[in-house]
Amino acid sequence: MRTLLNRPLAGRALAPASAMGRRAMVVKASAETSAPQAPVPAKSPELRNAGPEPKRFTVADGQLGEVATASIPALLRFGSGGLVLGYNVSLADDDGKYAVTRVGGRKVQEASAEVTGLKRPAQPLELYEFEGCPFCKKVREAICTLDLDVMVYPCPKDGPTWRAKAISLGGKKQFPYLVDPNTGAAMYESDDIIAYLFKEYGNGAEVPLALRLGPLTTITCALGTAARPGRGNYYRKSRQPAQPLVFWGYEMSPFVKLAREALSELELPYLYRTVARGSPKRQELLDKRGAFQVPYLEDPNEGVYLFESSAIVDYLNKTYGVQA
Repeated sequence: MRTLLNRPLAGRALAPASAMGRRAMVVKASAETSAPQAPVPAKSPELRNAGPEPKRFTVADGQLGEVATASIPALLRFGSGGLVLGYNVSLADDDGKYAVTRVGGRKVQEASAEVTGLKRPAQPLELYEFEGCPFCKKVREAICTLDLDVMVYPCPKDGPTWRAKAISLGGKKQFPYLVDPNTGAAMYESDDIIAYLFKEYGNGAEVPLALRLGPLTTITCALGTAARPGRGNYYRKSRQPAQPLVFWGYEMSPFVKLAREALSELELPYLYRTVARGSPKRQELLDKRGAFQVPYLEDPNEGVYLFESSAIVDYLNKTYGVQA
């Protein structure tokens, strides 16, 4: 799990533009740059729990209003980004593995035969974005649908680190901006990025209807931000971690959104392990911690992990936030 922002970018190829997008962009940059270099994730050490034990379907004291407003984007988008490609649900014998619920020796099981056969990038994709951007939201929905893991470099307004880095790489103050070190592709335009992802990592599957309705897709993404104006958009003074954080979640969850807002505002880079419903990676987290619940955060810099959105937000603010 490492990124390649500190390697030369010259010669990266242009990904074909989709018919819906305006134009993709070739990135040809020299290795000589004064822009900040991306931290490289290290192998995860043994971590200690720095937060509460996970409790399903529990809202922390004083968090009900936050969760309610954070749920509105998912409702307006009809849950887009909440299910992996080819999602299915069935009743099966209880084998002790991940399940939605268990009843009388049987389990409700979510899976996707389609997503398990998709091409996976050898190196994580790199996404420059920020939480309140409707075009960025479209791309995050696509990433979750395809069950991809990406290195996210938050670029809130006035952010001094990754926004400047993105502009130095692509030459525009425009987001989202995707870099694929596996193919050399680098591009702007959310529709172009989504088309590229489904062609390259979705076995050419058709882009879901919710992501190809043109202006209607963008409008519904934008309306979702109105319930939480400015959240995740503006930089709050912070210190950068030596290594990126590791963050598990998926687009439809309001609890995940609350934690992502803090990551974006503090400009903290993180490896985003997406686990939409039907993702086989849900079993991976269950094996790792004995429970599945998101958001889930690992911080190799401090040697800790945390469940629960309220605990994660509090931890990020105290550990990386800097009082002005």
